[in-house]
Amino acid sequence: MSEEIRPSILAGTWYPKSPEKIQKIIRDFFQRIDSPPLPGRIFGLISPHAGYIYSGQTAAYGYKQLINRSFDVVVILSPMHHYGPGDYVVNGDIAYETPLGDVPVNRELLNKLMERVHIETMFFDQEHAIEIQLPFLQTVLDSFSIIPIMVGHNRVDQVEEMVSGLTDILADKNPLLIASSDMHHMNRYEAVKSADAQVAGALASFDLPGIRTVLSEPGCTVCGRVPISIVLEVALRLGAGSVRILDQTTSADVMGNYIPGQYNVGYLSAVIQ
Repeated sequence: MSEEIRPSILAGTWYPKSPEKIQKIIRDFFQRIDSPPLPGRIFGLISPHAGYIYSGQTAAYGYKQLINRSFDVVVILSPMHHYGPGDYVVNGDIAYETPLGDVPVNRELLNKLMERVHIETMFFDQEHAIEIQLPFLQTVLDSFSIIPIMVGHNRVDQVEEMVSGLTDILADKNPLLIASSDMHHMNRYEAVKSADAQVAGALASFDLPGIRTVLSEPGCTVCGRVPISIVLEVALRLGAGSVRILDQTTSADVMGNYIPGQYNVGYLSAVIQ
């Protein structure tokens, strides 16, 4: 394994490069949210992964619920938006860099997972969907390590190996599971709103077969549908019983751009309890 730190690929573009500016923008997001803290254990989040000007406010709804909480490890599953060498891929470095500091990879637990699941290793990855979550986590958690997993397949109902592996290594832990995912990507605003409402309804029911049916329908463009499928089942096996939708919007709503035919992306924040 390399003993390097993965450099940030997003600082100064998808989120600010200055630590002070990052903390200010996240604090501003939190101040616009008047939702009370949720009682009970939090097993996971579904969180968007666009640039902060697009989806940061929606992501903040989930992360604000983590304030004054602690976790043994944070597992982040994301899709791969670029080439990946396998169904499951991890970066081989020992930490992820952001302007707020380095986030260590929990190599002990990751190695245990790799004994149970076939996972490829790569370096110099350009995947944004894991890194975009880290400054939020660094803002709300005192200290934490991560298991960052990039998913390179789209089979929402063929995830037993990863689900079982994660359940095994987390059974005696207090983990936070994060499914990094935007919602539908379409060229018609009304189509995104309608398709995302169907996904939100399925998620809120916490009916896993029903959720997988919605996420595997022809035309579904929810990029993190497999991470969502995995996170929900692992959380269910660890004792979760509900999914609460905290916020939902689209890039058109955020930017005020409703031009017919304009490319549009849906964003959703949910807590798994």
